[in-house]
Amino acid sequence: MKYDVYAIGNAIVDIVTEVEYDFFQKNEVEKGVMTLVDEKRQQQLMKAIDMERSKLTGGGSAGNTITAISQFGGKGFYSCAVAKDELGKFFIDDLRSNGVETNLVYDQLPFDHTGRCLVMTSPDAERTMNTFLGVNSFFSPEFLDEEALKASKYLYMEGYLVPSPKGLEAMKAAKKLAEHHKVSTALTFSDPSMVKYFSTQMEEIVGASVDLLFCNEEEAMIFTGTNDILEAREKLKQVAKRFVMTLGKNGALVFDGDTFIQIEPYKVTAIDSNGAGDMFAGAFMYAITHGHSFAEAGKLASLASSKVVGQWGPRLTTAVLQQLLTELTQ
Repeated sequence: MKYDVYAIGNAIVDIVTEVEYDFFQKNEVEKGVMTLVDEKRQQQLMKAIDMERSKLTGGGSAGNTITAISQFGGKGFYSCAVAKDELGKFFIDDLRSNGVETNLVYDQLPFDHTGRCLVMTSPDAERTMNTFLGVNSFFSPEFLDEEALKASKYLYMEGYLVPSPKGLEAMKAAKKLAEHHKVSTALTFSDPSMVKYFSTQMEEIVGASVDLLFCNEEEAMIFTGTNDILEAREKLKQVAKRFVMTLGKNGALVFDGDTFIQIEPYKVTAIDSNGAGDMFAGAFMYAITHGHSFAEAGKLASLASSKVVGQWGPRLTTAVLQQLLTELTQ
């Protein structure tokens, strides 16, 4: 296989900033979730934060995950959409500098605005996101690269695509192509709001089954309609051949298709949870596509995501990830 993972998702440039607790009430922002907003609303919020203390970084759920896979030493391909603007160039340059291949040339797309996400981190290290999708609303099946998908071990899809009708079509088309070419399918729910407010669309993507599902405990219980993790994990077995449920400070629970594996957490002082789930998925998928067991993959993913939580921003450097990989194999 030429690629370990072929991913599709929203191309987002993150604007990462710190806010106090009262910011949410003052600006009528729902804390702790991802909310889709229009450009006018996002501009209002950008005026309310301290832009000089904010940082630009490549983002997007699948974008973060495929970048991590590449930094670990895997081969990743990403299909997405950006506009012919400075943020679009920033995003594509960031992908390529991290070794991720893409079928997108940013200056050939006549759209107005590249997607951006205002990531607001509160003192409790919880991240709240307000996302303006911009050109991502146009992401559709025509953006897929069948040859790259065909040459991959896994298709990876982010749940943030389900609110967009065209994005939902792209997910369905990608899954169909993956099944046709016998490529395993992985899906992340991405955020509780995606499962809560777009449950019908998410169920359409899950369909009869996915090969590997990533979720956290809240998403798992919402999707399965349960209030208990033990009950939720049994119901998830009906829709996913294998799955990973992250449990925050309690580590993670991995189902390898046969048995449940408890993944211990790494102690860390939480600073910013933004991107932790994306890193977990990236580390896990790198490991399972490079000969490691699900238990080993869970250990690497837990370690890598703990490093993300202990810093500002959703990504780690290649040097740090390579060191973590060395620690795992020693």
